[in-house]
Amino acid sequence: MHKTDRLRSFRIEELTRVEGEGALEVVVDGDEIVDLEFRIFESPRFFEAFLRGREYTEAPDITARICGICPVAYQTSSINAMEQILGIRVSPQIRDLRRLLYMAEWIESHALHIYLLHAPDFLGFPSGMAMAAEFPTEVRDALRLKSIGNDLMACIGGREIHPVNPMVGGFHRAPTPDQLRAVEPDMEWALEAALRTVALVSTFPFPELDLDYEFVALSDPDEYAVLDGRIRSSEGIDITVDEFNDVFVEEHVERSNALHARIRDRGSYHVGPIARFNLNREQLHPVALKAARGIEPVVVNPFRSIVVRAVELVHACATGLDIVRRYVRPESPAATAPVRAGEGHGASEAPRGLLYHRYRIDESGIITDAQIVPPTSQNQLRIEEDLRRLIPTILGLTDEEMQHHLEQAIRNYDPCISCATHFLDFRVHRS
Repeated sequence: MHKTDRLRSFRIEELTRVEGEGALEVVVDGDEIVDLEFRIFESPRFFEAFLRGREYTEAPDITARICGICPVAYQTSSINAMEQILGIRVSPQIRDLRRLLYMAEWIESHALHIYLLHAPDFLGFPSGMAMAAEFPTEVRDALRLKSIGNDLMACIGGREIHPVNPMVGGFHRAPTPDQLRAVEPDMEWALEAALRTVALVSTFPFPELDLDYEFVALSDPDEYAVLDGRIRSSEGIDITVDEFNDVFVEEHVERSNALHARIRDRGSYHVGPIARFNLNREQLHPVALKAARGIEPVVVNPFRSIVVRAVELVHACATGLDIVRRYVRPESPAATAPVRAGEGHGASEAPRGLLYHRYRIDESGIITDAQIVPPTSQNQLRIEEDLRRLIPTILGLTDEEMQHHLEQAIRNYDPCISCATHFLDFRVHRS
């Protein structure tokens, strides 16, 4: 740390409990924020370039490698786009399996974030493991929840991380009813644990920070949209996935290796659990809707995202349990169609928010162009704006206390900067 009469500055070399490498630099003059930059300097990974020249059937396996936490989301969005090109419509049984696989990913991701990444901020611990001394039951529950999600992913997807079973048209192999029913007792336990999670996180002390957001999420009148749907916003956007680039734009900014997304002619927007909840609350599973009774009709405090994630954890467990109980093995694990040239668009709701894919393929099924817009790039501009609103309320704190609040605010979004687990170089300059 360095101090003068006019300047206070320090650097944090490593921040755990977010995924990826980046930096946050703040310059404050009195009560005025002179500069604030949330920079991502994780090296570009060029997946869109890797996809060009590959067969369309390879897209699910390649894009799954983008993230070890939410590979199913990348697979699903790519599959949706390819099936649009080929005109494939899957059976209700295949769709059920896809929802179940996605719910497994939500279970493991939400449990990890709630207990091991974000809850320590509210309870005053440096890590999830440090919590175990005072909250041993809760930490054990978290690890079992994550394990159940992983086991279910392996049962349907072929393995826990980067599943190999999903494919364009369905699955290479469909599990038997007996294989799925074997997980029913664990799913019943998971639902009870998820309900306890809502009760726990609802008691956390939440900083006061109500903000004005435009929320964006997939929406479906008949279900809590995860696999697909129309793109809607709280300010009147209501479009098909094909129209994404007509309304949203990605821009490169010098300070970041991640593109910033915004609404054309409007600015930042918010994707993720709060957006889904505010736009689609009534489509939650009845058990989750009951668990959400104590939550305000529209959540605008980003720190309360942990409560909404807990409600979505209930939704994932209850929905998954219903599918396990009614499962009928499809006659064929996958639908097929002749290859044809075209452009396709796909979107799904990753644990962190809307994930959009676009592909062009030629008449031989070779990918000629690809575009992937992950949730964190869509939220990055919004995160900066949250920090700008938060900083004036915490200027009276010490640098260490201020750092804690800013880190916590970033973790509200569970940002997936990459598959790494650290965020580097936090500096505050005061004059």
